[in-house]
Amino acid sequence: MEPVQALVANIQGLSSSGDILHLHALLKQAQELLYAESTRLLPVLDQLDPAKHSLGYLYILEACSTGSISKEQASALVLPIARFINSCAAEQIRLQPDKFISVCKRFKDQVMLLEAPLRGVAPMLTAIRKIQASSEHLTSLHPEFLLLCLLSKSYKAGYSILDDDIFEVVTSPMTVVNAIAVEAYKKHILVSLIHNWNFSTSLPKYTSSVAQRNLKNFCQPYIELANCYVSGKIVDLEALVDKYREKYENDNNLGLVKQVISSMYKRNIQRLTQTYLTLSLQDIANSVQLNSAKEAEMHVLRMIEDGEIFATINQKDGMVRFLEDPEQYKTCHMIERIDSSIQRIMALSRKLTAIDETITSDPLFLSKTGRERHRFDFDDFDGVPQKFNI
Repeated sequence: MEPVQALVANIQGLSSSGDILHLHALLKQAQELLYAESTRLLPVLDQLDPAKHSLGYLYILEACSTGSISKEQASALVLPIARFINSCAAEQIRLQPDKFISVCKRFKDQVMLLEAPLRGVAPMLTAIRKIQASSEHLTSLHPEFLLLCLLSKSYKAGYSILDDDIFEVVTSPMTVVNAIAVEAYKKHILVSLIHNWNFSTSLPKYTSSVAQRNLKNFCQPYIELANCYVSGKIVDLEALVDKYREKYENDNNLGLVKQVISSMYKRNIQRLTQTYLTLSLQDIANSVQLNSAKEAEMHVLRMIEDGEIFATINQKDGMVRFLEDPEQYKTCHMIERIDSSIQRIMALSRKLTAIDETITSDPLFLSKTGRERHRFDFDDFDGVPQKFNI
């Protein structure tokens, strides 16, 4: 352990003097040593301050958490990792973002192994904020954090990052069809049906030609589901789901498919508001193929609460009266919402303009697209009249 103690001394000394780049070089050279001593490194962390010695702490912590671990080991590691995430200096851990992300992902695995996902929610949110260059940056920790939120039912915490406007995402061109794109397209179909009550099979123009040609071939049960959804016939939709149930289960999408079925009832009820002013609950149940008037009432109430329709229910005679949107757009609250939306659109416009200017002035982009601007000499303008007489 003498080499490890010498490394700890260097971490303490160089961190205190502010020579982080020199320390970074030493830590890179010491990686094999740390992995070789990984089972004995946990007590070494007590000699370091996660706030002052963040980079060195990260290297040692990453080595400690390498490989498969037992519940007892996970229990011992969770607290030091959570303390490190909360205390570490962002400017230091950003020197080695891959290691930081690796430690955070293992932290997620450990709290799940301990069946305590709630313990990971707050530290993982802190980790995202520290690794982000700005709130507009999507990181590889976002899905890990959202998984913990779902498992612990901390939905408000998850919504806190879903509400962020994301402009910076790492992407790469798709030259061949891959499993990630296929699975994403399947979920895109299902979420579009649930949220928008429709789905368009046409992809945006900027989508790669490989995706345009091949994605639909790999997602046929989902394309059929979308086409059946448009018909509005719940019996046909349920029959199709039964036909491909095993496929949806194997894709881990059966839960979303069931939500698609539920959303069809909403879609069909919403369509009734465009035709009728009043309708009995039993008529609604018959029209959208629900089992009873009571079930129709529950759907209508839920849609009223969610602001998807405007209606009142007369409990005495079981009649539903459909109403116009009561919003007059003149309350202080609504004005604030409209102003907030305008400000967000203006910010987006400025961001897109800045990105466009950056791209169109990039020499590499111009050379690849053949858009290098023609350079003019002053002699080119000799024949241009200096003045026009009208």
